Amino acid sequence: QNGAIAGGSLLAAAPAFGALVPTERREKLVDVGTSDFSTSEAINAYEDITTYNNYYEFGTQKDDPYRNAEDFEPHPWTIEVTGHADKTGTFHLEDFVKPYALEERIYRMRCVEAWSMVIPWVGIPLADVIKHFQPTSNAKFVRFETLEDRRRMPGQRSRVLRWPYREGLTIAEATNPLTILAVGLYGEVLPNQNGAPIRLVVPWKYGFKGIKGIVKMSFVEKQPKTSWELAAPREYGFFANVNPEVDHPRWSQARERRIGAGLFTPKQPTLMFNGYGEHVAHLYAGLDLRRNF
Repeated sequence: QNGAIAGGSLLAAAPAFGALVPTERREKLVDVGTSDFSTSEAINAYEDITTYNNYYEFGTQKDDPYRNAEDFEPHPWTIEVTGHADKTGTFHLEDFVKPYALEERIYRMRCVEAWSMVIPWVGIPLADVIKHFQPTSNAKFVRFETLEDRRRMPGQRSRVLRWPYREGLTIAEATNPLTILAVGLYGEVLPNQNGAPIRLVVPWKYGFKGIKGIVKMSFVEKQPKTSWELAAPREYGFFANVNPEVDHPRWSQARERRIGAGLFTPKQPTLMFNGYGEHVAHLYAGLDLRRNF
């Protein structure tokens, strides 16, 4: 069966889903549940989370996304689902998200650049989405792509990366209960600079795995090449698990700077799998994490 954009959508509406199309800036999401996966650590300020970003589609400086994404219009939006699955098609964002209850997930976020935040995401479990599309036994990986539009995303006019931005996970990683598709933060619709209208969040991996502005999700048999892996394969691997014992070629990954902690606050130790090992370490049993970084 194949889905269609209009009335043929495979996904039925559910009342738990709040409107994703904001009528004004910082619109609240409704019917957001809580999660046992959330950390009790102090949350970063909204200003920290929304003005210090890596989103090269809008520029390479940390404040570029905040400044350059202001006029980006993320609606209407569609997501194409392709590959080894019984259900595929192109879906309006609202239809894609509506069947699933929104949850707040307060997660640590560790950037590969050795800084970190604690972010109160709002999203849906990716495992539930994948289950709906019924991937076949040939689907070993999930590949994601960001919108490619040089007019709306001026950073794509540069050659810093190959566009569109691409990311991927193993099926086991994608269906782990920690993995979500985020549509908001701080209980509000996701800001443009943070990946509106929908992005990936995988809290035990470095932040660049959290692809933003997703327009395509594909179930594939072979491990996909990802954007940073293509750009610098000796520096950025496919798995990109947070690992304090495997340094980046140009800096240590043993410690991290918590954004907002103060200029003279010492860096804190980085935790294996960003502290989520009890939930994900089994995914890598027998795998050499130095070679498969």
